[in-house]
Amino acid sequence: MTSKALQRQTGAAALNNAADVPGVNRKALSNEDDAKLIFGSVFSLRRMVRQLGGEDDSFLSYRTGEYKLHYFETPTSLKFVMLTDTRIGNMRTVLHQIWANLYVEYVVKNPISPVEHPGGIGVANELFEGGLEAFMNSLFPPQDR
Repeated sequence: MTSKALQRQTGAAALNNAADVPGVNRKALSNEDDAKLIFGSVFSLRRMVRQLGGEDDSFLSYRTGEYKLHYFETPTSLKFVMLTDTRIGNMRTVLHQIWANLYVEYVVKNPISPVEHPGGIGVANELFEGGLEAFMNSLFPPQDR
């Protein structure tokens, strides 16, 4: 399964699997297992933050020794998640731009693209995926390995 398939499956705007993040060394899991762990982490953290801080509270990111998870939730409860290297700063603005400039333009305003993604299928829209890849490559130019 490719990173685009993971993105579709999770319904999140995650460009890379954590195994693709420079400096991240961990036991390889399947993309499906990664998606389940990410979903469970986000769900648990959201619930904990709201229980401790109130319904209007939200978390922005969390960091481990291996990666940083960035989180953005839209007013309609659509969730965008991105995994990065721990050295990367806050990506909330980037996730907001992905939602406002790419998701809204290529998915919401497209009459033949479904807005609902039941069963964790996620976004299967070539224009969105191409725009997302170009946008992320403008922020983080691909490195030769």
